[in-house]
Amino acid sequence: MSIPEHLEEKQVAENIRLHDRLAPRYDALHGEIFNDVEQARLNAALKEARDLLRTGTNPPHALDFGCGSGNLTRHLLGLGFEVTAADVSQGFLDLVSNRYNSKRLRTLLMEGGRMCHLPDESFDLVAAYSVLHHIPNYLQACRDLARVCRPGGLLMLDHEHTEKFWSGDPVYDEFRHRALKFDWRKYLKPENYLHRLVRVFNPRHSNEGDIHVWPDDHIEWHRIRETMDELRFDVVVEREYLLNRKLYRPDVYRQYVGRCTDTKMMILRKRS
Repeated sequence: MSIPEHLEEKQVAENIRLHDRLAPRYDALHGEIFNDVEQARLNAALKEARDLLRTGTNPPHALDFGCGSGNLTRHLLGLGFEVTAADVSQGFLDLVSNRYNSKRLRTLLMEGGRMCHLPDESFDLVAAYSVLHHIPNYLQACRDLARVCRPGGLLMLDHEHTEKFWSGDPVYDEFRHRALKFDWRKYLKPENYLHRLVRVFNPRHSNEGDIHVWPDDHIEWHRIRETMDELRFDVVVEREYLLNRKLYRPDVYRQYVGRCTDTKMMILRKRS
């Protein structure tokens, strides 16, 4: 969905405001990311990406685009990368700097979400995890990420919903019905009542400024593939998976792994 430029700027500014405020408790709010199953999957995917690099750089340099609280940064440092952790939120960058005291890490504030000051072909791995749905023009963001990727390097896009999630899947619906545990704690959070009230007047209001998270406006993977093909990128890994959430019953989750998916990862290599 196309968004006018003045609305893009407004949405980015609101995103910055929200995430500066949420930074200290971001991990606690996102059990779908910070759980053992998802962290193990993510680490394995980043290892796979490292082994697929064809740039010859040692050590390789990674851009953690939209680094948030440093989820990818932690894994990338552990895998031997030099890392530039970039975000629009200074609150997140301060958090990352304090968490990971490494000579192989630097942080970068992206003013208004723009990357124009980054040199062309300056990174071996460019990774965006759970980021694209926060960006008004996510296809332009993919073009920007492609520009800073070296030939033989990789672009890794991860943790965005699959097309099947939006089109519907009876098996997935059955899984959600069986797997979700009742969460009584949500009734103790005053902010939940406030967000519900705001949604009465603005049905597209989301707690953390998400944008492309609606049935009629979501990340379209086929458009990403078409865009990246035009920019001389080839898909080397394309994988769908069933995202684990802390509210899922573990035994039910294990029963449905391999039977349904809701999330996707794509790794693309830039042609030499």
